[in-house]
Amino acid sequence: MNLTHHLSRRSALKTAGLLAAVPFIRTARSRAAEHYKVKNSRINQSVVPWCFKPMPPEELIEHSHQLGLPSVELIDPKHWPRLKELGMTCAIAGSHGFSKGFANPEEHDECVKLLTERIEQCAKFGVKRVITFSGFKKNNTDESARKNFIAGLKKILPVAEQHKVVLCPEMLNTKVAVEMKGHPGYWFNDMDVAIGILKEIGSEYCKVLFDIYHVQIMHGDVIARIRQYAPYIGHVHTAGVPGRNEIDDTQEINYPPIMKALLDVKYTGYVGQEFIPLRDKVTSLSEAVKLCDV
Repeated sequence: MNLTHHLSRRSALKTAGLLAAVPFIRTARSRAAEHYKVKNSRINQSVVPWCFKPMPPEELIEHSHQLGLPSVELIDPKHWPRLKELGMTCAIAGSHGFSKGFANPEEHDECVKLLTERIEQCAKFGVKRVITFSGFKKNNTDESARKNFIAGLKKILPVAEQHKVVLCPEMLNTKVAVEMKGHPGYWFNDMDVAIGILKEIGSEYCKVLFDIYHVQIMHGDVIARIRQYAPYIGHVHTAGVPGRNEIDDTQEINYPPIMKALLDVKYTGYVGQEFIPLRDKVTSLSEAVKLCDV
């Protein structure tokens, strides 16, 4: 076979491959067109990757971009450059995980080290928030856990303030004994206690992660608490109750009025979709985006 014939054959095969891909591309575009895309943008929406597994984070980023979401959050920093390429952001960065935290002094050093590294990364890439946790109560009394928690937050707070990154300790429910749906033994499980701690700390760079799913399970009165504690809310998460699944009419929370309450109190942060889909993941995400796009 001469070189000219080889090149011609290779070109023909390449063209045939491209032509064969056209129906798939059209189908993908057609499917994307069926999904709701953000129209109002009054609520800044985001999505959390862990609950969409086994979908790879790279794929979730592309779907989120097509839906018009400005953020994919709690995602490995290695994905932040791709978000930036698409004009997106990471609304809140991950850190040390909920199994360890500032309620226990022996865990302070590890948490401070990880948070310091992440805050510096956040400052470099323009990420404005980082999550943190109390960890489990273990042998602490509530009072000793509270003192430890405040002391730990104060160790890392100067780093957050220096880099203008908001620490967001998350309140989690301790009632549901199902993995990743509840966390029995976790200490920071009371919103009123959380707000009291934030008031004592007194920094604009330390605000609560108000997870609607967890607040509903532990307290209820979600809208009343949003109105009461608006200045102390740094980030918001969603999920359906019970089950932590879709936020549709199969569960007890009515999300559009909650989104309107956030607008009423002039909340300008992000709302991260953190439900575990039971149906087609992209369709469920699209439906959730529509419900919250008030």
